[in-house]
Amino acid sequence: MTLRHEVPAERILSNLEGMTDHRRGERAPCPEVWTGRATNRYQWLLALIGAACLALGIALAVDSAWTSGVAPLVMAVVGCIAAGLLVLFGTLAFVHVALRVDEDHLEVRCGHMGVPRRRIPLSQVAGAEFAPHVTPRHWGGWGYRWRPEKGTAVVVRRGEGIVLRLWDGHTFTVTVDDAEAAVRVIRDRLRPHRPGVTR
Repeated sequence: MTLRHEVPAERILSNLEGMTDHRRGERAPCPEVWTGRATNRYQWLLALIGAACLALGIALAVDSAWTSGVAPLVMAVVGCIAAGLLVLFGTLAFVHVALRVDEDHLEVRCGHMGVPRRRIPLSQVAGAEFAPHVTPRHWGGWGYRWRPEKGTAVVVRRGEGIVLRLWDGHTFTVTVDDAEAAVRVIRDRLRPHRPGVTR
């Protein structure tokens, strides 16, 4: 039976320190481009309602016997189609939001078409804060919102988000997953350049 020699604690600690990616006090480097998104699956239900209104309008236009007069029928068809398109676009545009932060800009794109879209130069951003609870109730609903006392927001679901304080005194809020990481990246980009350091 052989006994193993005990390994000194100092050697174990030195090996562990060598295995870590970053030494104590150093922060992990920020990626050149940070991307994140937030999704709301419930918006698909509203999109189905919009599609049903659109289908009803088309069915009325095609299958109607035109016995009750032209004006009421045209109003019903146009109303159903318009309501269907508005609900369909309004919900599909905010099924998800994508956030992209590079060296100079922050860009927000909504939905599969990327519209509406907002691009903010980081030179216009005074600060960024993590918001743990952003809810549609605070902004009066989902979507691209504006309130005079709160600023502008893109809200696709309740939960975490970021709040940008702009130099013109306005704020811009967006719901995004892993918002704390987004805030870290934005704050890192806002730091003044140190002399002799190239980015």
